Amino acid sequence: MDDPFLLAGRFGAEARLSPKALRLYAELGLLVPTEVDPATGYRYYHRDQLDRARLISRLRGLDLPLARVATLVDLTPAALEIELRAWLKARHDQLGRQAQQIDGIVRGPAQLPELIAAITVRQAPATTLLCRQRMVSTVELDTFIAESEAELRAGLRGAGLPGDGPIRVYFHELVTPDSEGLVEVAIGYTGRLEPLEGLRIRLSPAQTEAVLPAPKAYEDYPLVLHLYDAMEAWIVDRPGACPSDTCFEVHPGSDARFDVVYPVRLPTQSEDPS
Repeated sequence: MDDPFLLAGRFGAEARLSPKALRLYAELGLLVPTEVDPATGYRYYHRDQLDRARLISRLRGLDLPLARVATLVDLTPAALEIELRAWLKARHDQLGRQAQQIDGIVRGPAQLPELIAAITVRQAPATTLLCRQRMVSTVELDTFIAESEAELRAGLRGAGLPGDGPIRVYFHELVTPDSEGLVEVAIGYTGRLEPLEGLRIRLSPAQTEAVLPAPKAYEDYPLVLHLYDAMEAWIVDRPGACPSDTCFEVHPGSDARFDVVYPVRLPTQSEDPS
């Protein structure tokens, strides 16, 4: 009873590891027997290995890959806690994003007709824009918009211009939590402005715009994508209509935190088949 060595079967039972798992961990060098009898092939483990074996079992119970377990099992208790809590937060964040995506899948199609019905058309004059661009993901988007707005307004006011108009946020490429896309923040102005470092000046031509104020429930990713789905469906439903430029958001919007705006070319009355 005082023998500190245990046969693999007994050791696995006390460590709550199957014979298959013990063989695998031995092959990987993760939990190696203290001794192997050359005559019988019996594998012996020391009782001192039980704590390590039980930790491996618990880590595998978290569905951690073996490569990660091999790293964690040799950490100090303090370092192990830091690593596991960071892993748990990452899992929690991922589940939150997936829950949002499921919500979008379930809710989006049913609300599409209501969103389409809220779209209006307006005529926008030509506007000179002061702009700032960067590749960002949705994780960085709000910070980028806030920083850009502050820099653009400061640049305009430094030139003696009001700089108090709404901001436009152009999405030149797809932006998601996992991939960056080119985003442009712009403010329209009138008057003379010398070039400013890091900023660009361009002209937005006079154009027809389809406008959809963002309902509060659709302000954030991924549900915000349904606003763009509604705009595109609205265009498709009008024969001869097509986008004429990059879509953008206007902050603040018309009775909303922001409006989604699509510059569009609509058929003239003579071209309209109806």
